[in-house]
Amino acid sequence: MTEDAPASPKFDRKMLEVLVCPATKQFLRYDSQKQELVSKAAHLAFPIRDGIPIMLVDEAREVEG
Repeated sequence: MTEDAPASPKFDRKMLEVLVCPATKQFLRYDSQKQELVSKAAHLAFPIRDGIPIMLVDEAREVEG
């Protein structure tokens, strides 16, 4: 008997209506493949871990515009 691994929580897309980039206060784009919220204005991608967006500039990675 094998047990299935628990599925990781999904990101709630409704959060995009209220979340903004902490650096620029601009809208974010959700990248479902990389599980990130991308700020085109700041050239930053914020990780989503266990369904929770980590909105800290220090935790973001730089992306090309």
